[in-house]
Amino acid sequence: MLVKTRGIVLSYLKYRETSIIARIYTERLGVQSYIVNGVRKAKPPGRIALFQPFTLLDLVAYTTRGTSTLSRLSEYRCSEPFQTLPYDVQKSSVVLFLSEVVGRSVREEEENEALFHFLHDSILGFDRQASGSENFALVFLLELAAYLGFGVSSGAELTDQVLMAGHAATAQGSTGPAVLRLKEFEGYFDELLAGGQQSTIPNGRVRRELLNVLLRYYQLHVEQLGEIRSLDILSQVLAE
Repeated sequence: MLVKTRGIVLSYLKYRETSIIARIYTERLGVQSYIVNGVRKAKPPGRIALFQPFTLLDLVAYTTRGTSTLSRLSEYRCSEPFQTLPYDVQKSSVVLFLSEVVGRSVREEEENEALFHFLHDSILGFDRQASGSENFALVFLLELAAYLGFGVSSGAELTDQVLMAGHAATAQGSTGPAVLRLKEFEGYFDELLAGGQQSTIPNGRVRRELLNVLLRYYQLHVEQLGEIRSLDILSQVLAE
């Protein structure tokens, strides 16, 4: 059966000589993996660009629900061409990082209209935002947590959970986060929760630390989140 749906690319793997297996969050079917044939051929050029992280697509897909067989795409096209994301180094680094977090946090193969619209509108808004997007990744992760069922209403709620986990790890011989430093971050998280991207975060170093705290928080709630490899890339960009 063929299904028409919108999709958000999360990642892809090379498959055989010219194809890929694309992992896509779809509006109607949740997370799906599709074989896309011939997309890595030299001609026609540029088709692989449609499967870069967070690209917004219109899809016609074959469905094979209830089987272990990978589905295939019958048709695909870009639904909302980006204006800045592929060309802005900082924005593209943020997209790479967030797509990895979303890909590891969102795994349901079922429709979730509210989550899809949040992802779609956030990505498009980030692309269109001309300035003041330094805190986008932090706000995005705080809002995404609410859609995934573990959102917080205050900075203290978030840091307290991370502190409790840190104390448990310390008791087992690991190094937990510094209590005073985490308490200092409560105010920044409160600002982000209350006012979106407008906050008094002073520099990229503090943003990196806040991202690390948020990732610790995600690790408490997302099983097998693991290490987010693209964080190093984003950290380098934030440091500039």
